Amino acid sequence: MGAASLAAWTYLTLFRAGFWRIHEAAFPPAQGASQKIIALIPARDEAAVIDKAVASLLSQNYPGEVAVLVVDDGSSDGTSEVALQAAYSVQAADRFQVFSATPPPHEWTGKLWALSEGLRQLDGCEADYFLLTDADIRHSPDNVSALVGHAESGNFDLVSLMVQLRCESLAERTLIPAFLFFFFMLYPPAWVAQGKHKTAAAAGGCILIRPSALARTGGISAIRGELIDDCALAKQIKKTNGRIFLGVTTRSRSLREYRSWSDVEQMISRNAFTQLGHSTTLLIGTLLALIVVFVAPPLLLFGGRLALAMGLCSWLLMSICFWPSVRLYRVSVLRAPTLPLVALFYLAATIHSAILYWQGRGGVWKGRIQGSTAN
Repeated sequence: MGAASLAAWTYLTLFRAGFWRIHEAAFPPAQGASQKIIALIPARDEAAVIDKAVASLLSQNYPGEVAVLVVDDGSSDGTSEVALQAAYSVQAADRFQVFSATPPPHEWTGKLWALSEGLRQLDGCEADYFLLTDADIRHSPDNVSALVGHAESGNFDLVSLMVQLRCESLAERTLIPAFLFFFFMLYPPAWVAQGKHKTAAAAGGCILIRPSALARTGGISAIRGELIDDCALAKQIKKTNGRIFLGVTTRSRSLREYRSWSDVEQMISRNAFTQLGHSTTLLIGTLLALIVVFVAPPLLLFGGRLALAMGLCSWLLMSICFWPSVRLYRVSVLRAPTLPLVALFYLAATIHSAILYWQGRGGVWKGRIQGSTAN
């Protein structure tokens, strides 16, 4: 057990493309850009946050045009009205539209159907890039300029940023930095950017994509049933020889609140089993791997001398690798050694995700069951 754990952390530290060296992406701003950007925001009952998202996009320090289309996915809380008022508040109603999507067909997830409806509404509109974003994202004033500048300078078809998630409550401060760490461990950004490597990923809250690249994949309909739609889209782009980039930013932020442990658990369990392809074999393997890699090191300290040495080295490497994520979220460095306990929480959430799927309640979002378990 000690040898397996130490071997795993040696590999993760030295041979997994430095995924753990997480730092904010530094993009050159777009200079004199004239590209037209259309931001699409699928929204379902987002009245509490969508005003900030819309206002931040319509107030960009970008030399080209930024227009916004909100696709209301069956909201019942006045989302459309709040979004429209936000556009008027920044005197940019001429660059704003709101459109109500029809109910999604059985084989579609709600978000992807809303995006598809929005793109259909834009059919014939000239755009150099689409910005696919969420209703809870407040974009920094220079975010569009940075995204376009990087896409143009690097000839990327898709540029995506993991925005900073809210990290204020005790549950958020304890669990959210690990979400970033685990995501990049699964999808090392260096591998994502390499055309020869099959690893592909994106962060759904902030995706800049060329319309031509999206068309080459067959459009949104090609991933219509995917719950982890951002990574599925990136995979399709890479399959068609498109170039993709994945980074992280602290300047653009998610306003989504996770006040309690239960809130974070629901966020994880909604898609964790989907990430494993709904495979029981992969579930068992993943749980065993989590135990060996994350949980075993502190337990080995209670073994013999050799076990103690291996456990201590593994735990030290784990803490060193986790520290950049902790630093990025500006929480105490003392949280770096707590990753074994956090991993136990994620392990339990993954099991719960599988149970929900087997019960036909997987992928629940805003009262709607999505994915292959949907009734």
